[in-house]
Amino acid sequence: MAKKKSKKYLEAAKKVEADKAYTANEAVALVKEIDFANFDATVEVAFNLNLDTKQVDQQLRGALVLPNGTGKEQTVVVFAKGPKAQEAKDAGADVVGDDDLVARIQDGWLDFDVAIATPDMMAQVGRLGRVLGPKGLMPNPKTGTVTMDVAKAVSDAKSGQVTYRTDRDGNVHVPVGKVSFDEAALVGNFQAIYDTIAKLRPAAVKGTYIKHVSLASTFGPSVTLDTNSL
Repeated sequence: MAKKKSKKYLEAAKKVEADKAYTANEAVALVKEIDFANFDATVEVAFNLNLDTKQVDQQLRGALVLPNGTGKEQTVVVFAKGPKAQEAKDAGADVVGDDDLVARIQDGWLDFDVAIATPDMMAQVGRLGRVLGPKGLMPNPKTGTVTMDVAKAVSDAKSGQVTYRTDRDGNVHVPVGKVSFDEAALVGNFQAIYDTIAKLRPAAVKGTYIKHVSLASTFGPSVTLDTNSL
């Protein structure tokens, strides 16, 4: 059964022209205008892509650093030993450890946003797959979180890195920033995400690749973008 929309949502939705596709600037301005949350809501972009995600080469996954950040303070943990552990601490990681950090997480501690690991630690970190995997916290080379360059990985995570991944229906959802950002900052972040997704078009895709793009705040109605204007 479909969830009943709130009165505030319905009022906001009246301001969105159902048959109109907006430019990025128009969409951002409208999303900010119609947001009704009583907190600094996140603005998210949703892509519907013409992908057959049963094919490995049509599964998109990666990360990028938004030019204007995410507006969220990220708590970063690093699984590393020796000099690499010190490198992570010097780069600003919040918690650094090896077997002790693995044990802490096994005991139920999950108060962090990003997990990074050096390759030599993945045998131990792999034991946390059932805990970290469902929460999207498992380190992965494709998102730059399994690396020997832990200083860069920590810096990226702290500077506004976001990850993206296709679901089974070819959809990708990525945070763009906060409603409190000015329009130029949100448009800049959106354009960086759009350009990244556009460049990742698999060679096997025929016809239209990006079928639909929309922006919305946390509780607000979505606004369709005109992909021809991007």
